[in-house]
Amino acid sequence: MLLYSPPKAATSIPVINISDWTEAGRLKAAAEIHRACRETGFFYVAGHGIPLQLVRNQFDAARAFFDLPIEQKMALHMKNSPASAGYEPVGGQVLDSQDDKGSKGPPDLKESFYSGAELPDTHPWHQRRVRTFGHNQWPDLPGFREQNLAYRKAVCVLGDRILALMALSLDLDEGWFETFYNVPSATLRMIKYPPQPSAASFNQIGAGAHTDWGGITILAQDDVGGLEVRNADNEWITASPVPETFVINLGDLMARWTNGTYNSNMHRVNNNTSRKDRYSIPFFYSPNPDAIIEAIPTCVTPENPRRFVTCTAAEHIGEMFRRSYSVI
Repeated sequence: MLLYSPPKAATSIPVINISDWTEAGRLKAAAEIHRACRETGFFYVAGHGIPLQLVRNQFDAARAFFDLPIEQKMALHMKNSPASAGYEPVGGQVLDSQDDKGSKGPPDLKESFYSGAELPDTHPWHQRRVRTFGHNQWPDLPGFREQNLAYRKAVCVLGDRILALMALSLDLDEGWFETFYNVPSATLRMIKYPPQPSAASFNQIGAGAHTDWGGITILAQDDVGGLEVRNADNEWITASPVPETFVINLGDLMARWTNGTYNSNMHRVNNNTSRKDRYSIPFFYSPNPDAIIEAIPTCVTPENPRRFVTCTAAEHIGEMFRRSYSVI
């Protein structure tokens, strides 16, 4: 039986160890996830099983890519890909809104590289221009593509483990999400945040305050720091790097799916004290594009009636993309 009491204002983000896959271990982790998803929508996972060297290699790949000359990176601009895979230069995205009318804030001080799942060009989702699938643009760097695909495979496995625990946390069978993630929509993104210049515009930071769009995000961050999360009292708390963990947060789709029971919380990146480049690697793990997103049964009660209309995952993600990039 889920409790719908008001969430408390967290002062820190919990570290949840998921290495114990016995029934008792899974239920314990699920209870901790339930609390974290109510309070901040963020938590760290330890004991995740992904080799540390694979993560280090992914950061090395990110540094190698961003060290390329700007001409080589711009040749892979995401506008060249029907699935918006590829390079996004500094200032290419605006995540923050300055007021409640939705007016845009200044461009973010970061550059990115996106890649999606690789499918044959004849796959129907290519023809439908479904974002996050295929049309990847790879740089001419030895082993770069292979490393990205190996890392993607590992975090997909971790994503499925987290979803199983989330299902238990919602009083569902632990396999409840599996059919929705049979061909997941998953985007791997590598981001470089340069130190914020003293001449930056008002309120211009590495990544403006925003929520993620999809299901769950699995984030690897380096040791520089700068990630900040807003709690239930609208206070900003730091998500400091914790060695050998991933930061997990929920996207708007998951908040919608859980009928507002779980939070898709605002967060931002403020790289204004380190004087060093900051690298992060988020993996956005969402259901297949045709998945029907309607309130999870255990999340609807007389006290918490259905709040959102039914949609597909593709419709939801497409709308979020249009808002951020002002495209159709």
